[in-house]
Amino acid sequence: MKQKLILLIFLIGANWIHAQVFDTEKIKDSGDNDKRLNLVILSEGYQASEFDKFKTDAESIVNAMFSQSPFLEYSNYFNVHIIKVPSNESGADHPGTAVDVTEPHNIPVSSADTYFNATYDAFGYHRFLYYGIDYNDAIEADLKINAVLAANFPTYDQALIVVNSAEYGGTGGEFPIVSNGPDANELAIHELGHSMFNLKDEYVLPDAYYGEAINMTQENNISLVKWKNWINTNGINVYQHGTTGVPAAWYRPHQNCKMRYLGVPFCSVCKEGMVEKIHDLISPVESFSPNNKKVNNPSFPVNFVLNLIKPQPNTLTNTWTLNGNYINDNVDAISIVASDLEIGENVLIAVIEDDSNLVDVDNHNLSSHIYTVQWTINYSTLGIENIKGKTNEYRISLYPIPAKHVLNVKIESANYQKLSIKITSMDGKVVSSIPINSPTSTQIDISHLSTGIYVANFYSGTSLISSERLVKN
Repeated sequence: MKQKLILLIFLIGANWIHAQVFDTEKIKDSGDNDKRLNLVILSEGYQASEFDKFKTDAESIVNAMFSQSPFLEYSNYFNVHIIKVPSNESGADHPGTAVDVTEPHNIPVSSADTYFNATYDAFGYHRFLYYGIDYNDAIEADLKINAVLAANFPTYDQALIVVNSAEYGGTGGEFPIVSNGPDANELAIHELGHSMFNLKDEYVLPDAYYGEAINMTQENNISLVKWKNWINTNGINVYQHGTTGVPAAWYRPHQNCKMRYLGVPFCSVCKEGMVEKIHDLISPVESFSPNNKKVNNPSFPVNFVLNLIKPQPNTLTNTWTLNGNYINDNVDAISIVASDLEIGENVLIAVIEDDSNLVDVDNHNLSSHIYTVQWTINYSTLGIENIKGKTNEYRISLYPIPAKHVLNVKIESANYQKLSIKITSMDGKVVSSIPINSPTSTQIDISHLSTGIYVANFYSGTSLISSERLVKN
């Protein structure tokens, strides 16, 4: 997102600077913007005299959003900001050109001089509220939206536009846009499901809108479908989108999800996808201490502390090891004394995972987010010489599960450090040990293993960072 905004600065030059700096206010503050997902809500069709109403409308959406799962559990991961963009007139255009209703429908044909050119009847559908009647018409408004964000909050993660109109309407896309009518809260949450989390609609759609996604697939075999781990749990199964044509070839996971109907919860498959997206974007490690520290004649004990962004209720777990030896778990701080250390380099690692029941990997292609904080402690007979700390994040994927001949291991990490994997039988015997030298896919031959359940242990040096179950067929 930041790269796009920087490019636009060069493309539109001084145009974005002139009259584009507006009043910005933080209406949900969970912490440092750099360590949170930042949702930015822009006003459209609100005159300056109506900004109090805009703030109230935005707060209503935010209160509804964070009262529902999974936003409720991960509320601490989000900040919300509003940008008060003034329009010359209130409301939105209604050209009366929709082909899906008899026009004028509910509201008279009208036009309004608004900042982003919000209009009903976009793409021929009355309820399609967009910043242009079609994509070509929306080009100028798209530049304006990007320019406003670049000038006022360039490090946003997701933007939402709220239009000052009581008539039901909205669309998804890069910048979801919703009216402020009676269903505004639910509609905004639904549209954010599209734009922020890549969820598909679960009702019958025009043919061009079908495609593989978290909650949409052409696979109807319950043993192969991407949400097979949820089958027969919380109403999850494999349901056709429609009975004829293209919709009949596509399947959804639930009959009553928010991506199909407003006013109901997200289904378990959508929640899982949303939580995984949050994991992709935000580390639960907000800070740690000591960070990088030159220590002169330290007084023992030395305290090592994690400051974590915790879900509600807290589902984060952590395990501490020193030189590969277990120390403690599920504590945010430990103390080290001189007798704990060896002469030379010592490695203290805290491994953090989210054990949320909103993510279910049993009997599924396994993918785990692992976060680590590692301190290197240099110790001599004179005492601690220095302590250096750093964080890392790993996404570990094992597939297929179950596996028959070959197990694929993929490790994604921004700052990859050499790992190794040891496959252990249930009686504790190491049956395979493989170094993983780069964060690419590695194939492990398991054809020689007997059918059964094994544990794949991942190590950074001598420190265990993850244990994952695998099944050999």
